Amino acid sequence: MKKTEAIRELKAMGTAQTRKVYAQNGIRGDVYGVSCANLGKLAKKIKHDHQLAEQLWATGNHDARVLATMIADPQQITARTLDTWVRDVDHHDIAAAFSGVARRARGAKARTKKWIAARDEWKCTTGWDMLTGLAESDIFTDDELQDYIEVIEHSIHDSKNRVKYSMNNAVIAIGLRPKLRKTVIAAAKRIGKVEVDHGMTGCKTPDAASYIAKTVEYRKKKAGKR
Repeated sequence: MKKTEAIRELKAMGTAQTRKVYAQNGIRGDVYGVSCANLGKLAKKIKHDHQLAEQLWATGNHDARVLATMIADPQQITARTLDTWVRDVDHHDIAAAFSGVARRARGAKARTKKWIAARDEWKCTTGWDMLTGLAESDIFTDDELQDYIEVIEHSIHDSKNRVKYSMNNAVIAIGLRPKLRKTVIAAAKRIGKVEVDHGMTGCKTPDAASYIAKTVEYRKKKAGKR
C-alpha cells in the first residue's frame, strides 16, 4: 500500500466522536480520529511494511504514527530511526505504541535503560513501558529487575505524571516473575496509592499489589481449563 492510499483510508475511518475522545485524553495536533479497532484492521490488511511505516511516522499525524508502530518491522528499524521516533513521542498513547516495536528491535535492553534514565517525561515513559513489556522475558535478570523495583519505590511519587503510571505498570509486570513476586508485592504495599492525573477520562491507576494477585489467579484458572 502506498502512503497516499493509507492516508486516504485513515481519513475515511476518522470520526468527530473519536477526535473528541482523543482530545479529552490530551491528544493534540493533527488527528483524524481513528479508533484502535479500525487501526488494527488496517494494520492487519497492510501487514509489515517498514518503508510505509517510516513515511507514515514522518507525517506527524497521531493516527498515522500509531499505525506506523503497528506495521513497522522490528528487524529493519535502525538505531537512528528509534532515536528519531522517541524524540517525537508527545503522548502516553504514542509512548505505549512505540514501545511495542522498540522493545522488539535490536539493542532494546540498552535503550530501555537509557530512556528510563531520561529527564523528558515521554522518553522516560517509553522506557518504563518497554521494561513492562520485557519484564517476563529473559532479557532482564531477576537481579536487574529487583534493582528497578528499588528505583521505583524510592522515586515513583516524585516522578512526572505519566512516568508514575508506567512505573506502576512495570511493578505489576515485574511482580508476575515467580521468584520476585513476594518481594514486589511487599514493595507495592509500601509504595501505596499512586496518584496519576488521567485528565478528562474515566481511567484509573490500578493498585499494583492486588492487580498482581488477580492476574496470577486468572492465569491459574486459565491454565486449569486447558
